[in-house]
Amino acid sequence: MTAYLAPIALLCLSNIFMTFAWYGHLGDLSRPTWLAILMAWGIAFFEYCLAVPANRIGHGVYTTAELKTLQEVITLIIFAGFAVFWLGEKLTANHLVGFALIAAGAFFIFKGPIAA
Repeated sequence: MTAYLAPIALLCLSNIFMTFAWYGHLGDLSRPTWLAILMAWGIAFFEYCLAVPANRIGHGVYTTAELKTLQEVITLIIFAGFAVFWLGEKLTANHLVGFALIAAGAFFIFKGPIAA
């Protein structure tokens, strides 16, 4: 069971770091771009320290397509929370429909082959 849950937990944590690395600087645009880049690289290092083990552990129980799909769904969930709570943006019905379509795609990735 750990092999199934550990990658998900690690990917959730890594996505928190990556979201801050990619978008956290948007909360304070007064910093010079070069400083934002250096700070993002520093944060991204910790993201990699979590993502690489997540994918290595996960590859034992998930296909590569399933791992990538988990990554994308987790990214959307973390990003949506970040956009609302950190950047103060509002999610609209369009966002929710788009996320639902991506979730539907994830369903088919995990469902397995469709009989022809």
